[in-house]
Amino acid sequence: MTRASIGRRFFVAGWLVAATLVAAAYTVRAEEHAHWSYSGTTGPTHWASEDAAYATCGSGKHQSPIDIEKTTVESLPPIEFGYRPVPLTVTDTGHSFQVNVPPGSGGITIGADHYDLVQFHFHRPSEEEIHGHQESMVAHLVHKNASGELAVVAVLIHTGEPNPFLKQVFDHFPHKGTTETKVPGATLNLAELLPQHRGYYTFEGSLTTPPCTEHVRWFVLKSPVQASTAQVQQFAARYPNVARPVQALNDRTVAETRD
Repeated sequence: MTRASIGRRFFVAGWLVAATLVAAAYTVRAEEHAHWSYSGTTGPTHWASEDAAYATCGSGKHQSPIDIEKTTVESLPPIEFGYRPVPLTVTDTGHSFQVNVPPGSGGITIGADHYDLVQFHFHRPSEEEIHGHQESMVAHLVHKNASGELAVVAVLIHTGEPNPFLKQVFDHFPHKGTTETKVPGATLNLAELLPQHRGYYTFEGSLTTPPCTEHVRWFVLKSPVQASTAQVQQFAARYPNVARPVQALNDRTVAETRD
């Protein structure tokens, strides 16, 4: 085996470990942390007291999600999306449905910054608010750069026409009692979920689930995509309300693109 091939093997193995840690941190599996939820005594207002590792959920000053109200319009670089087809494997995390992606699945570039796609998952209703308004759902596309820093693109989902991309995912939600559905030979192209208009709001925030880690770069696309009422209800049948309430903006500024 050549040194180059050994190096490639170590790189792929390292990326897989890092991606697994990011996926676990963002949406923790139910069997590992059954003590947090979206309601009752283990709901969002109690996250910080449930575990010392979740203290930032209560003490953090740059928490997500937020209500996007006042913004500054700036000449921001476009988000360049470069996704590649990924295997159609849907995971039930115990808090949402999620698609984890393998190394080499592409990612996003904003100016000089590049982030690799790690996973995407859903919330109902949308966690982000625009002038106090929530959409029916949101997809969070989670990315990581070479330094381990996270960037999340939020794609808002408005009730309207059926969505062919979401149909591929939603029709393969794992059955109750199972955690994963693999569809052999089937792939997903995440680019098909994106709206045609890709102007965005951006701000510094956090993970929206425990441990609520901060220094996450957020990009909320201004234009929503659509999903039918039946598709939204398909998700709601398992997860009717999996959205953290909006958090205080504090000293942050929200910037938005001119378009």
